Amino acid sequence: MYAIVETGGKQYQVEEGRYVDIELLDGEKDSKVVFDKIVMIVNGKKSKVGQPYVSGASAEGKIVLNGKAKKIIVYKQRPKKGYRKKQGHRQGFTRVMISKIRTSAAKKAASEETAAE
Repeated sequence: MYAIVETGGKQYQVEEGRYVDIELLDGEKDSKVVFDKIVMIVNGKKSKVGQPYVSGASAEGKIVLNGKAKKIIVYKQRPKKGYRKKQGHRQGFTRVMISKIRTSAAKKAASEETAAE
C-alpha cells in the first residue's frame, strides 16, 4: 500500500516503513509530521482517488534529518560582452520516515479504540 502526498507544491509517493526527501519543513529532528493532503491511496482493489484530496485520509511520519542537497553551479555568460557570473546553490530538504498511512475507515477505527480506553 502506498499513497501520493502533496506537500511543498510537489507530489511524493510515500510508503509505510520507508523515508522520503521533501521540501524543507519547519520542525526539529524526531518531531512528528502529519500529511493531510492525500491525492491518492493505492491498495489493490481498494484504491481511492481524491477530488482533489481523499477525505479523511492522512499519512504520519517522523523527521529524521534536516539537511542540504549537493551543490549545483549556476553559471551565466553573455558572449562578446565580458559578462560572467558564477553562483552556487544548495537546496534544503527534510527526510521523513513514514510510519502510518491511514484511510478514513482506519482513522475511524483508531479513534474508536482510543475512546474505548
